[in-house]
Amino acid sequence: MRSMVAPMLASEHSGTLTVIGLAPSGTRVHKGDVIAEFDRQAQMRESIDKQAEYVDLSNKTATAQAKEVADRAKDETDIEQAESSLSKAQLEMQKIELLSKIDAEKAQETLEEAKATLQQLRTTFDLKRQAAQAGIRLLEIQRDRAKQVMDHAQANAALMKIHSPIDGIVVLNTIWKEGKMGEVQEGDQVRPGIAFMQVVDPSQMQVRALVNQQDFLGVRMGLPVRIHLDAYPDLVFRGKLEEMAPIGRNGDFSQKVRTFAVVFSIEGNDTRLMPDLSAAVDLNLEAQNGSPL
Repeated sequence: MRSMVAPMLASEHSGTLTVIGLAPSGTRVHKGDVIAEFDRQAQMRESIDKQAEYVDLSNKTATAQAKEVADRAKDETDIEQAESSLSKAQLEMQKIELLSKIDAEKAQETLEEAKATLQQLRTTFDLKRQAAQAGIRLLEIQRDRAKQVMDHAQANAALMKIHSPIDGIVVLNTIWKEGKMGEVQEGDQVRPGIAFMQVVDPSQMQVRALVNQQDFLGVRMGLPVRIHLDAYPDLVFRGKLEEMAPIGRNGDFSQKVRTFAVVFSIEGNDTRLMPDLSAAVDLNLEAQNGSPL
């Protein structure tokens, strides 16, 4: 038996999911068959919107990176020109003794101006690179965030179609919906995480039952039992005890007497043996050692 749960959507807080497709109860399905489908319009719309945003931000990031490469090349060229101007001014200062007083002062001013220009270009070069990298990084973060949301939306859309994990028969659970208990139907609203369906393997059926505190002390694993179906009194199956709950719960009629959940396996099969049938289990506590019932 496998329980089918309404999908929990990543990075999304959805109140309810709308059922748009559902395999009827009792349908025999194979592994991989679609057994339930929920409305995915919201997820597809978000995926398309975020895909457009991702493409736009990717283009903006590429443009900013290209602009930074061009700006960096231009700034490096300006620095090279400033260094050339400084070298030229330094050469002029080497022959200052041959210049007139006015030309010497002009050469000195040119030298100081070349030094200041080169210093300013070198200082602003690093600041420009840092500012450009920060702007590019911001665009990259926005781009990656849009892609992450887009991927989540696509993954959520894929979760809206549920496939059968095993070969078996569909059994719809009774859940609380619209103020009352009932089976899920197409068009119903289901909250994420709710187990609304089961796929059971009819070739390996089990009976879940409760044993009171007094009888529980005498049962052991492997205890042979006889199982009767209330709907088909003529059907009798052999079985044995497979699971025992380690902790009991309060009984329905007394807080002092506890009951324990147990699971019995059914030997054999029959076309009338279907999930959700009520059954009666006869235990012979004297047959624990394997003697016939």
